[in-house]
Amino acid sequence: MAPGGARRVRRARRRVRGAPAAGERTRSAEDWWWDRLAPSGSGYHLLQADSMLLVLPGAGPARARAHRRAARRAQPLPPAGARSAGAKARHRPAPAAAPAPPPGPDPGWGDRIPLEILLQIFGLRVAADGPMPFLGRAARVCRHWHEAASQPALWHTVTLSPPLAGRSTKGGAKAEKKLLASLEWLMPNRFSQLQRLTLIHWKSQVHPVLKLVSESCPRLTFLKLSDCHGVTSDTLVMLARACPQLHSLDLQHSMVESTAVVNFLEEVGPRMRKLWLTYGSQTTAILGALLGSCCPQLQLLEVSTGIHRNNTPLQLPVEALQRGCPQLQVLRLLNLIWLPKPSGRAAIPGPGFPCLEELCLAGSTCNFVSNEALSRLLRGSPGLRLLDLRGCARVTPVGLYDLPCQELEQLHLGLYGMSDRLTLAKEGSPLLTHKWCHTLRELDLSGQGFSEKDLEQALAAFSGPHGGSPPALCSLNLRGTRVTPSTVSSVISSCPGLLYLNLESCRCLPRGLKRAYRGPEEVQWCLEQLLTCPPGPS
Repeated sequence: MAPGGARRVRRARRRVRGAPAAGERTRSAEDWWWDRLAPSGSGYHLLQADSMLLVLPGAGPARARAHRRAARRAQPLPPAGARSAGAKARHRPAPAAAPAPPPGPDPGWGDRIPLEILLQIFGLRVAADGPMPFLGRAARVCRHWHEAASQPALWHTVTLSPPLAGRSTKGGAKAEKKLLASLEWLMPNRFSQLQRLTLIHWKSQVHPVLKLVSESCPRLTFLKLSDCHGVTSDTLVMLARACPQLHSLDLQHSMVESTAVVNFLEEVGPRMRKLWLTYGSQTTAILGALLGSCCPQLQLLEVSTGIHRNNTPLQLPVEALQRGCPQLQVLRLLNLIWLPKPSGRAAIPGPGFPCLEELCLAGSTCNFVSNEALSRLLRGSPGLRLLDLRGCARVTPVGLYDLPCQELEQLHLGLYGMSDRLTLAKEGSPLLTHKWCHTLRELDLSGQGFSEKDLEQALAAFSGPHGGSPPALCSLNLRGTRVTPSTVSSVISSCPGLLYLNLESCRCLPRGLKRAYRGPEEVQWCLEQLLTCPPGPS
């Protein structure tokens, strides 16, 4: 055989060997991709959309198109003549109906929640984050949610502040007017049950806003104006008359004339309960109105400095304040240079504050509060629970021991950043703990100069018998003191409820343990380290 003939025979044999069997077709590229992406038994199926191919988990619907193609391929091919003759007579089989897709989430579930349940859910969110912007967004979901979000009971606490980002004076006024236009609809339609209102950074539109409040919010009880300007006497008096339940006013960091505040206090009168002020040149006039008994039911009075510290001393006639505000429960004079007005030799002792529960005289610098001034303030105050004297370096343990309060729960005597410049008492701390060890929950001795032995005797009071119950101490601040490892171990072992322990800068403790411990796990870890670590250099 000729060489050319041999090559033709070999090519024919290859074609016969690789040809598919009768009735079988070659696989298309589409079939190859379907089996490659979701092979049989893999737990995945393919879903073909208009412009995408999705690989989904699960035993998905049958691939009708693939099954139809496979059935056609399995049939033997008829002869060419028979195929052309019977093409018209043959009817294509009806495609198998694909099973219904698995049920998904019901799009109308929000409409079937009862209104009472929806109000409770919204109430929890409002209590955590406030009504805005949540209620505004929820009202746009559907009509049912709009009805729930429109309930005035959810709009009981509102904070209103114009946007501040990069605005000029003219831009700020424009933003306030835009917000005011929205409030003209919101006030009568949403704020009819408003109880607490806070206005922040309002410079030019305070009067129109408060006028809307007086017209639409008869249940208002608390008003806070922070960094607000242009508050007039007529505005506050109008608000006091229109809101018969208004009893709390916070004017810290706002520019308000003393005349406006005095007129408001006189109009509100006996129903006034809480007042917050920023100390300034006009504070004396406001305090004078309180001394004149214009608010005999006042329960909270707080006077603090603003951003810029005021070095003008505040002279407060203690006895006159006790007569003018006999129901005072909380008195805070924060970061002030405070001096009690001299009482004189023949002065009649004041009645005290029989209802006082909290006294805070804390300051960032050393002040002039002494044992005598503290005794005058707390005369007749047996129910005191919190005493904050941070920065009051002139108060001694002996003066504290003579106070009439017997159930003190929080005592703060820390000296922050000033102990190096003062001559501090080295003895007397046991007087404090032995008197109040059965009720103290928080004790702060940061920066005090008590000796190691004195602190050991003081903290040993928490290890003694307490009527069968463990001590109530849960917070102890010993930062910068001379407490020893054995004393710390003893107090941790005796106080199982201790949740906070500050041992920063304690010179007598080993290195690595001078830090703050938060939580029972960290406190117990500190105890284990103190019991296992040998004493080392501080």
